[in-house]
Amino acid sequence: MTKLSPKRRLKRVLFNRRNGIAFGILLVCFLIYWWIQNPHLDWLTTAGFERGVKQLGAWAPFLYIILIALSVVISPIPGAALAVVAGAVWGAILAGIYSIIGGFIGSLIAYFLGYSLGRSTVKAITGKAIYFSQRRGEIYVGWIIFITRLLPVLSFDLISYGAGISGLSLPIYAIATLLGMIPSTLLLTYMGSAFTVSLPLAIAFTTIFLALLIVVPWGMQKHNWFGMRDVIRID
Repeated sequence: MTKLSPKRRLKRVLFNRRNGIAFGILLVCFLIYWWIQNPHLDWLTTAGFERGVKQLGAWAPFLYIILIALSVVISPIPGAALAVVAGAVWGAILAGIYSIIGGFIGSLIAYFLGYSLGRSTVKAITGKAIYFSQRRGEIYVGWIIFITRLLPVLSFDLISYGAGISGLSLPIYAIATLLGMIPSTLLLTYMGSAFTVSLPLAIAFTTIFLALLIVVPWGMQKHNWFGMRDVIRID
C-alpha cells in the first residue's frame, strides 16, 4: 500500500467531493444573494416584499422560502423581519409554515457547510465561529440548541454552523432545531398578522418577546443559565 505524503493527504482532505459540493452550494447562495440585492427587486424591504408577492402570485411562497433559507446561510438577510412581514401578508399560519420550511432547510445547509468546510471558512463567511463542547454529551447539546431556537438569543446561523463544525449528530441537531423553531417562528408571523387586526395585542406580544430577548441573555451571561458558557464558545 502506497503511503501518501503530508502534502497529498492535505490535498485529498481539502479537495474531496463533499467539500466540492459544499463550495458549490456556497457559491449558489452568494449568487442568489447578489441577485436579490438588485434594486429593481427590492425584496428585502417591507414595501418591496409586498410588491414582489403581488407580482409573483403563486410563485411568491417559493421565493420567500428561498429567502428565509438564505437568511440562515448569509446573515445580512433579515430573516426575522421578513417573517413578521410575511405574517402580515399571508397570515400567521401560512406564513409560519413557509418560514419553518425555509428556516429548517437553511439550518441544514449551514450545518453541512460547517461540517464540510470547517471553522476558518465559517469565520470568513460570518466574521465569527462558534464551537459546541460535547463533554456533557450530545443530548445535552441538543437541549441547548433547542433552547436557543425557542428563544433566539444567539444568531441562528452561528448555531447552525457551530453544530456542523462540532460534528454534532445530525438527527439530534435536526430534531432540536425543528422543535425549537416552530413556536418562535409562529410567534413572529403572528406578530405580523396581529398588527393588521389588533395593535394592542401585537404590542403586548412584542413587549414580552423583547423582554425575553433581554432577560435570557443577561441570565446566560451573569448566572450561566442552562450551563451555556460551559458548552458554547464563540471565537
